[in-house]
Amino acid sequence: MFRPRIIPVLLLKDQGLVKSKQFKDYTYIGDPINAVRIYNDLKADELVFLDIEATKENRLISSEFIKNVGEEANMPFAAGGGIKTIADIRTILSAGAEKVIICSHAAENPDFILEASETFGSSTIVVCIDVKKAFLKGKKVWTKGGSKNIGADPVEYAKKMAEKGAGEIIVQSIDNDGMMAGYDIELIKTISENVSIPVVALGGAGNLEHLKQVYKEAHATGLAAASIFVYQGKMNGVLINYPDRKEVEELFGNI
Repeated sequence: MFRPRIIPVLLLKDQGLVKSKQFKDYTYIGDPINAVRIYNDLKADELVFLDIEATKENRLISSEFIKNVGEEANMPFAAGGGIKTIADIRTILSAGAEKVIICSHAAENPDFILEASETFGSSTIVVCIDVKKAFLKGKKVWTKGGSKNIGADPVEYAKKMAEKGAGEIIVQSIDNDGMMAGYDIELIKTISENVSIPVVALGGAGNLEHLKQVYKEAHATGLAAASIFVYQGKMNGVLINYPDRKEVEELFGNI
């Protein structure tokens, strides 16, 4: 049975694992390395690590942290945060990550994506597109942790990143982030229909049915989420979790 990849996203802040709502209101969740060990046992497809302070602090995600993850993780993982140079990418890949995730610098220098894909191969380069509604201007691409509106249309921007050689695109809704009310189906569907590379949905998943919906209706090939994989129950108690094989088969078996 073909099914999409199901990808927990782990946000890093001050070396800890946190969860946000609309890119603010951060809640400390726990130790990220301990979370990796649990995801090993739960047999997660892959993981994503994003250092949410790296770009603002003008630094790179810790290579030592990535090395520690690489020593623990049984699954492939991607890492992002503060990437600006070819040397940065080489550092992250050498430390153990399979893919790098680039956001702000892709907007500042789109040709960097071309250079990166030619150097390391497209399959290694992931562009994360953060999208938020701008007052009276519709949905736009934002960078710098959601603080800077670059004025770009998300669909046209996604097409440009694909043309520059990105091997995959993560489409993240800032408005839906942490709200657990579902993905921005319209946004993800429109981008999926306009690029030929894999599109990963992120932002808003509150239950497994939301994963099924974005796969079925928006044709996302990767289903990424944070809240549903670190919270459990109506009171959102912290509990690292992941659907087992039977749940996944039941979820996607009839699509």
